[in-house]
Amino acid sequence: MRTYETKQALIDEIQKRYEKYDDEFEQIPESLKDTRSEEVDKTPSENLSYQLGWVNLILQWEKDEQAGKVVQTPTPEYKWNNLGGLYQSFYEKYGKFSIAEQREMLRASVAEVCTWLATLSDQELFEAGQRNYATTKAMWPLYKWVHINTVAPFTNFRTKIRKWKKVIL
Repeated sequence: MRTYETKQALIDEIQKRYEKYDDEFEQIPESLKDTRSEEVDKTPSENLSYQLGWVNLILQWEKDEQAGKVVQTPTPEYKWNNLGGLYQSFYEKYGKFSIAEQREMLRASVAEVCTWLATLSDQELFEAGQRNYATTKAMWPLYKWVHINTVAPFTNFRTKIRKWKKVIL
């Protein structure tokens, strides 16, 4: 997994990868947002919904912990052994929106993540054990949780959308 020298380097990478990911949706017509391809496991809407779900979960975990709540990850309704159910809840929650609306919601959520990250100290971001929701057996620092739910899927899912477009468009 990639490491970052500074908080700004993480923010810059999130923004860079997000912009490239978002650009992939430019030529996808609304009429094809729910079109499935045998070669790709998610429709364009599901792809965006997945991203919206995880980015907003990170933000919710942080808000809840800062409010003094005990955070159950990934959610109180879904455990780590039922991620399929969690993903389905993302598709149901966000899939009712148009591609343009999903893109705008994701843009706002990514901006919120970057603004939040800018407020964190290096200790909070780069040292393990700084957030209860991020404290696991692996003892990852917070930046790794952010990376695997922003930079990594923006990069990997961009490839899936490109493949989908090649087959469908």
